Amino acid sequence: MSTDKQADVIYYGGPIITMVDNRREVEAIAVVGGRIIATGEKEYVMRTKTGATTLVDLGGKTLMPAFIDSHGHFMNAPQVVRWANVSGPPVGPITKIADFIPVLQEHVKKLGIKKGEWIVGYGYDRSNLAEGRELTRDDLDPYFPDNPVMLIHSSNHGAVLNSAGFAAVGMDENTETPPGGVINRKEGTNIPAGFIMETAFLPIFGNMPQPSEEELLDTLDEAQRIYTSAGVTTCQEGATHAKDLRFLRKAAEQGRFYMDVISLPFIFEVPTLIAEYAPRFSGGPTELPDEAPEAFGFYKNHFKLQGIKFTLDGSPQGKTAFWSEPLLTKGPGGEDNWRGQPLLPPETVDKALAEVYGKGIQVFCHANGDAAIDMIIDGARAAGVKASDDRRTVIIHSQVMRPEQLAAYAELGFSPSFFTMHTFFWGTEHTANLGEQRAGFISPMKSAIDHGLVCSNHTDFSVCPMDPMRVMWSSITRQSREGKVIGPAERIDRWNALKALTINAAWQIREEDDKGTLETGKLADLVVLDGNPLTVETDALLNIKAVETIKEGKTVYKRNA
Repeated sequence: MSTDKQADVIYYGGPIITMVDNRREVEAIAVVGGRIIATGEKEYVMRTKTGATTLVDLGGKTLMPAFIDSHGHFMNAPQVVRWANVSGPPVGPITKIADFIPVLQEHVKKLGIKKGEWIVGYGYDRSNLAEGRELTRDDLDPYFPDNPVMLIHSSNHGAVLNSAGFAAVGMDENTETPPGGVINRKEGTNIPAGFIMETAFLPIFGNMPQPSEEELLDTLDEAQRIYTSAGVTTCQEGATHAKDLRFLRKAAEQGRFYMDVISLPFIFEVPTLIAEYAPRFSGGPTELPDEAPEAFGFYKNHFKLQGIKFTLDGSPQGKTAFWSEPLLTKGPGGEDNWRGQPLLPPETVDKALAEVYGKGIQVFCHANGDAAIDMIIDGARAAGVKASDDRRTVIIHSQVMRPEQLAAYAELGFSPSFFTMHTFFWGTEHTANLGEQRAGFISPMKSAIDHGLVCSNHTDFSVCPMDPMRVMWSSITRQSREGKVIGPAERIDRWNALKALTINAAWQIREEDDKGTLETGKLADLVVLDGNPLTVETDALLNIKAVETIKEGKTVYKRNA
């Protein structure tokens, strides 16, 4: 390591976790121009000091690489600041059906929502409710007769609507349930009861009135603060629609981002987007012009397109994942022997995968159930993919797996982005639906590591809170809300839990040369924590907070004393 350069800043005086396997901690690091120029013993690093160097004594606090959220939905962040929190503990206050009403009434008052305007909440989950049933339109109508209400399910794949909401979106007893969708009906009738999922929900959500671009732009600082206050400097918009991509590009052009935002456009919207690069393009929904790869892989003002997103099924907590074996409980609409269903037919998936792989564009695939995972495995094999190709296909969630599928991941070079917070938030429900054995193999991080796979772990924000320490805690404890361990054999050690939030997440987006560890030449993307995640008591991990977050050498968040 050369110390020829002169440091802008030197950090010392506390644990400095490098995330480098063979040198896990150092005494000091030096930064200049937004990059690390020296790490090691304090005496050595101090050779880069000049009269203009700022010396930062950590005072016992912990410095490490900033976190990378390997999957989430950034476009929810500007919205969340305008939505009501109808989550259950520890994220929100909802424990019974009666709790929704005062929360929504207070939200209406706070935002000054007028008659006829939408009331939107996030984090709805039946499993939080003492009544053990879905919320219905009849629960909401007496209190909100003149406002459409949409309470988005914790999976982001569904919602509960009131009568005004159904009227606003044109859904009634004559509306047929679309393939791959769920519409719960009032008993003995065809009238929508309130809860809808997947293909019945997504078009409605995508087409409902949205804040103006200017309103969204005005919330971007607050939206980014959700991430940076948690020590995150790189995040994903992991399911980008065309209109969202245009907004993100505009925000980038205006210099509104002070953290890195990565976008994954949906496969069926990519041709529309690519037409901006190749105006003569007129191909079908799974075809891409030769110019397509040029749109991917490069930051411009902290924003880049990373790859193309496939969504093959729904969510296990919403019972809309696609499994090879039926659930032990009834389906979301009361169905017997329910295995869920794919959102796309296999032939469509195979054709689209062949096109994307053929263009050399990175594939990101949402697959929760093992049958959906089979679809992406089969499609990649049909496309001739193998591990030596270094495709870095990321399988988002990889939730309900079978052990043999991990060998297929190794064969194909797949990299799972796991979601271990499911074991806490929905562990009991998954056990009831799947049985202990299948539920115990949800997000099988230990087995994946044993297969040599590079694994990340994510929040899926706003499905779960932006809290990397809770993500870490869930991967090493796998405890449910009730304190039961869901799959004890899949618990991992703290070091690997941190790697899943740093260097492994960087590798998945081909940024391992710039991010994820504290090494000479890498970006100074750093977080200062008020506790050491490698040494505190296990449950104390949940109390560790970011004190300061630094992006390329500049402070982007600092906690008030």
